[in-house]
Amino acid sequence: MKRLLLAALVPALLVAHGAVLAQSATAAPKAAAPAQPDAALQAAVDAPTRDAKNRLRDPYRHPAQTLAFFGVKPTHTVVEITPGGGWYTEILAPYLKNGGHYVAAMYDPKIPNQPQYRYRQSKAMDERLANTEVYGKTEVRNFDPKAPNFGPAGSADVVLTFRNAHNWVDDGTADAYFKGFFDVLKPGGTLGLVDHRAKPGTDLEKMKTSGYLTEALVVELAQKAGFKLQARSEINANPKDTADHPNGVWTLPPSNQHDAADDAKYKAIGESDRMTLRFVKP
Repeated sequence: MKRLLLAALVPALLVAHGAVLAQSATAAPKAAAPAQPDAALQAAVDAPTRDAKNRLRDPYRHPAQTLAFFGVKPTHTVVEITPGGGWYTEILAPYLKNGGHYVAAMYDPKIPNQPQYRYRQSKAMDERLANTEVYGKTEVRNFDPKAPNFGPAGSADVVLTFRNAHNWVDDGTADAYFKGFFDVLKPGGTLGLVDHRAKPGTDLEKMKTSGYLTEALVVELAQKAGFKLQARSEINANPKDTADHPNGVWTLPPSNQHDAADDAKYKAIGESDRMTLRFVKP
């Protein structure tokens, strides 16, 4: 009887052991120590050509340390996904202009019936990057949000996306975006992602309505596309953010979608708690 029980127990133990190994293989690394920017990157962050209003966000967004954590070098080809109003463009393009290449991946303005802000941002980006004295020789690549393609396969060293992934999850296009990132990167290339962080266990519908995503969901999306989670950082964490505001993440600065009477309350919290994840294409 003991032999029979042992024979039945061994396969079960092997299955359980395999599950533990699989879980540990995909577990997130511990948070990395803050990375130190090189002198050129710090100079790009401190440059007087940056918009003064954008500089006010630096204490929340830590651009020098974030880009250093992602390993961005001045010789890299960097594709920034939907850079919006150009907050990071003001830093990245000057940093890359003498040896690298900055690419702004924008929604294609030729596609009709998109939200109006996309057309405004596209025009503003073209006008901004026309200033080659500040930004150097850059490139705008327009893409279809329903079938995103970010350039020639294996052409980029780094893909960066800041506070965008929650939009793709809401639209149901996240898988297509992550596949596009994987395709455009060289082997060994980096995907750097920052987004609003939900509490572990938050359900999908809550994520869609609040703008906050769990790290687990983002890691799952990236791994499904073929990426490996290489490192994570807490440089953009905000423990004051409870991630349960009446208008989601847009309650907080800089959107400030809240009653005027609550302004001081939300200013005291500041911008959202954010995950900062670095993935690699094997």
